[in-house]
Amino acid sequence: MSERSVSRQKQGKQWYTVFSPEQFEREELGDTPAAESEQVLGRTIETTLGDLKSDASENNKKLTFQVDEVAGDSAYTEFDTFELTRDYKRSLVRRGSSKIEAFVTVLTTDDYRLQIQPVAYTTKSADHSQEKAIRRTMIDLVEEAASDRTFTDLVDSVVEGRLSSAIYNDAKLIYPVRRVEIQKTTLEARPEEVAAEEETSVDVDEDDTDVAGDEE
Repeated sequence: MSERSVSRQKQGKQWYTVFSPEQFEREELGDTPAAESEQVLGRTIETTLGDLKSDASENNKKLTFQVDEVAGDSAYTEFDTFELTRDYKRSLVRRGSSKIEAFVTVLTTDDYRLQIQPVAYTTKSADHSQEKAIRRTMIDLVEEAASDRTFTDLVDSVVEGRLSSAIYNDAKLIYPVRRVEIQKTTLEARPEEVAAEEETSVDVDEDDTDVAGDEE
């Protein structure tokens, strides 16, 4: 490609300023170029909670946001993923202790589906029954948290550490626990996607019923 073509291509693009969701104070995250505003939709941008809060102690928490709205030269995002950094997760591992994980898929009161992955680290090696009891506690508390919270409230509970604290307080009654974290939370489906899946599921079930009736 000639230098003139490259220059024209750059001139044909506009820069859009990307902002965090309202629950994260609409902080400026950066800029992204595009020839048309529609091309910005769906793009993701990663930052740390430390950058958003100007608090270096929170740099071990990564956040990914996805652009879901463009207005003028501004691009607005929604939450996509929360995750602990790899180095921080590695620092939590101790020899002679147990690492107990769970993978919980939940639906919020406003019909967002998320997968939440809590993890507990014990002070010493726990036996199988103790690990099973702690895992059950983690699953129950995550499901309970989602059952009476909106998407925004649940994400806040994860990011601010309230959910992991609640799990810690219950888990330590089963076996001495050194640390509990939510190591990853992912938005799996929005309300409209959940509704479409449910509608498809109903249609399939009805078709299966018709087939069964025909066979009789």
